[in-house]
Amino acid sequence: MIRLVRELYQYRGLLLSLVQRELKARYRGSFLGFLWTFLNPTLHMMVYALLFTVVMRQNIPSFPYFMFVGLLPWLWFSSSLGGGASAISDRRDLMTKVRFPAQVLPTTVVLTNLSNYLLSLPLMVGLGLFYGQTPTWHILAFPVVVAIQLVFTLALTYILAAINVTFRDLQHIVNNLLTMWFFMTPVLYPISTIKDDPLRDVVMTLNPMSSLLVSYQAIFYEHRWPDPGPLAALAVFSLVLMWGASSIFESRREDFAESI
Repeated sequence: MIRLVRELYQYRGLLLSLVQRELKARYRGSFLGFLWTFLNPTLHMMVYALLFTVVMRQNIPSFPYFMFVGLLPWLWFSSSLGGGASAISDRRDLMTKVRFPAQVLPTTVVLTNLSNYLLSLPLMVGLGLFYGQTPTWHILAFPVVVAIQLVFTLALTYILAAINVTFRDLQHIVNNLLTMWFFMTPVLYPISTIKDDPLRDVVMTLNPMSSLLVSYQAIFYEHRWPDPGPLAALAVFSLVLMWGASSIFESRREDFAESI
């Protein structure tokens, strides 16, 4: 893992350039262009808000804001895994170049989606102000939660990208699993709605994204500090997963150019 971090730092200029290029190219040629960075999560929020406030009524105060707080980091996570799985297999043009650093490709996907998330935060804050929800000093915990999610997302993305080079079906499997994972994560409902305590503990323990989204909801919606226990456990788990992911990635790196 240390080698991987050192190499990412060594190629930080290339990484930054690729992230900037991805951000510019994502909506190139579209009429609204960069505005889609804000429109995509907004349209997601409007669809779910219509469903759960009109069709399936929820008794959650400021429900659109509550949902948006969890939806934005989920979109960062799901877009990173969905796009990151094919980050290497889809870039034959780069991987066949001599000594191209393959490790920057999955990282580029994750950082690009992180940038979209951060750019959407003013929209979330504005929606909160509309509902009378003003950010409090608990926002100081936000960078910690983002850092933990970054490590966790990077680890999964490295594993998926490395395996997908030889098992191309994985990228399609991942996209379907993400749909199921979404509904098992408290984005559209608070974790407190799960009345069965053992079941709630299972959801929080076996679903790392639950701990992260509950932490975001604590900061922005409930205006309190996130529970440190689950976050600390997830931080340790993410570091161990990152170590394993870097080992898998390094063991398969030499075969990337031949396999694609």
